[in-house]
Amino acid sequence: MNSFYSEDELKELGLKRFGANVFISKKCSIYGAGGISIGNNARVDDFCILSGEIEIGSYVHIAAYCGLFASDAGIVFKDFSTCSSRCSIYAITDDFLGQGMTNPTVPDEYRKVYKKKVVVERHAILGAGCVVLPGVSIGEGTAVGAMSFVNKSTEPWMLYVGTPARPRSERSKNLLTLEEKMMGGLSAQICVER
Repeated sequence: MNSFYSEDELKELGLKRFGANVFISKKCSIYGAGGISIGNNARVDDFCILSGEIEIGSYVHIAAYCGLFASDAGIVFKDFSTCSSRCSIYAITDDFLGQGMTNPTVPDEYRKVYKKKVVVERHAILGAGCVVLPGVSIGEGTAVGAMSFVNKSTEPWMLYVGTPARPRSERSKNLLTLEEKMMGGLSAQICVER
């Protein structure tokens, strides 16, 4: 028995769109499938929660136990980005300062909810257990260390760590060279196969 949905099963889920070579675990919980788009060569592992307007690019991996809480604000994972195990990404959150009651069982008029799109740019990686809050953009090539709390957008090609996450050092742009080499090799392979 395959633990990932087949192409026919993916169609039955009612996703907005999905590309080729997509692997989504049958143990993943999906809410609002019609708002979820997935590119080519993407994978979502066991026990993940995908909820709301989510765009997952190509060559993206969402590891086990991640929660993507997008609502209608949206979460975007651009090509070659990665979300390690147990990350929680929120494009929506309740107000914690007492200006409104909290949790979805309370009628909306008594709540104060903040929501804003979250974007994880190309070649960015979130280490295990990271938490990302609404409105954050993880810059291109940024690496966020395990257990970091990201409440502000990051600069590209930097390593961020801590609670709250702060820049620690630069990150190599060698990934762009590797991407170019990989994509060139895949293009050559496709030409040979035809």
